[in-house]
Amino acid sequence: MTMPDERSRAVVQTRDFLVNLSRDSGVPEKVRNDAKFLLRHFPSRDDVILAGRIEEQSETLPLGAMGPVFSSTFKEFVPASVSQK
Repeated sequence: MTMPDERSRAVVQTRDFLVNLSRDSGVPEKVRNDAKFLLRHFPSRDDVILAGRIEEQSETLPLGAMGPVFSSTFKEFVPASVSQK
């Protein structure tokens, strides 16, 4: 089961990936445009953190058996290719 902090990190990393993809002139224009299109409604890092805070602070939300979706804190992920440089 994915924990809220893992889900938060994955969403933030996916946004970063889409931003990089949308700016990479080495990929086809259609791919860049698709990445830009997906980013239009994709949550920012601040959106994810705020959602996590709201879920963590509200005991009255009807979250049911699922529990919180996001976390306001998460470990940053550094890809192996970056950390080896």
